[in-house]
Amino acid sequence: MNSYDVAIIGSGPGGYVAAIRCAQLGMKTAIIEKYATLGGTCLNVGCIPSKALLDSSHHYEDAVKHFEEHGIDIPGDIKVNLKQMISRKQTVVDQTTGGIDFLMKKNKIDVYQGLGSFKDATHITIKGEKTEEIEAKYTIIATGSKPSNLPFVELDKERIVTSTEALKLKEIPKHLIVIGGGAIGLELGQVYKRLGSEVTVIEYMDRIIPTMDAGLSRELNKVLKKSKFSINVSHKVKSVERKGDEIIVKADNKKGEEVEFKGDYCLVSVGRRPYTDGLNAEAAGVKLTDRGQVEVNEHLQTNVKNIYAIGDVVKGAMLAHKAEEEGVFVAETLAGQKPHIDYNLIPGVVYTWPEVAAVGKTEEELKEAGVEYKTGQFPMRALGRSRASMDLDGFVKVLADKETDEILGVHMIGARAADMIAEAVVGMEFRASAEDISRISHAHPTYTEAFKEAALAATDDRALHI
Repeated sequence: MNSYDVAIIGSGPGGYVAAIRCAQLGMKTAIIEKYATLGGTCLNVGCIPSKALLDSSHHYEDAVKHFEEHGIDIPGDIKVNLKQMISRKQTVVDQTTGGIDFLMKKNKIDVYQGLGSFKDATHITIKGEKTEEIEAKYTIIATGSKPSNLPFVELDKERIVTSTEALKLKEIPKHLIVIGGGAIGLELGQVYKRLGSEVTVIEYMDRIIPTMDAGLSRELNKVLKKSKFSINVSHKVKSVERKGDEIIVKADNKKGEEVEFKGDYCLVSVGRRPYTDGLNAEAAGVKLTDRGQVEVNEHLQTNVKNIYAIGDVVKGAMLAHKAEEEGVFVAETLAGQKPHIDYNLIPGVVYTWPEVAAVGKTEEELKEAGVEYKTGQFPMRALGRSRASMDLDGFVKVLADKETDEILGVHMIGARAADMIAEAVVGMEFRASAEDISRISHAHPTYTEAFKEAALAATDDRALHI
């Protein structure tokens, strides 16, 4: 039986990063993955393939709608080759997961393919082509999450689908009904909207992206409606039925009246649930919460002292980069170091176009906590860079403490917001004031000038270009 300092169950961003950091710190490390490829949901059926389709569909939309204005004439009809689009997406996935294989070999991490189950707190059974058993001084649970479903919805994975199947449809839907107005539903909705689908979004809460700042919700709602999305908030879905190739969704609206939506595909994107199926956590004595999460303390340690858990399977935002930070945190903790994670400073991103990104507190959270704050906001359309690229939608909003001027939250929607938010994270990690940002030189012309201008507006209402 092979024996290890650390075994990691699950090879998503949390698991594989934890494995690499453990190996870097001199631990003999094994990683266990039940699927044929490493990388977990994110690399195989999540973050990476969805961005590939978002980019491809964005190119198509630009070619159809904007090239002519840029002085680019393409003779004949511009057509979507969905098969090639899906094929390119798969190539991107294969290259990325292949990169993880390389990193495992480079760091001398043993990879086991099969379902990892606890035999007890220090032994793991791996059921793959053959059944093996390994011993581990420490174990990190990184088994991730799966798409949630509504209890009355039967997913046939053909026309009533989750995000996993939506990434490899054989045809462009005529009318895609999206249940759930969060990041996943809106991103995939935008992919198919660009390719010619009619898209209807049904959201239970009173706004789309309901966990983000309300200002971002309003702006994204406006932009999507401009592109002919049908958005229905405060709607409670009651039933989803398939009749041949038609999907019928019934819901109660805000007034309690029943409304009916008909389409040919339905994407159910109502969040994700922690995944521990087959882990046999009870054999190791590991406690799960009522919600199925692995219970951990502030060190990400379970109630069994040599077993830790990270990522989507524990509390907190289900984000790949949060899982990565937690993987590094546990590895360094095991090595006797004293790492830290500030969960308030883990950014959230929606990869629609315009992109939406945020870090820190929302206005709603600050009001609820009774914190006195000031606001600075700057529209993207006032930037020369935005006019040059014709990306005029959106804004950057900075929330700062009324007395100290310390930045408490940054909320942005616009071109490349996903990349721009990193500057806000750095600033807030070092307790920057709005004035600190406003006095830093930002290259001209860039989209990031909007952050400087919003900081100027928050400092003393002195934005320069508006």
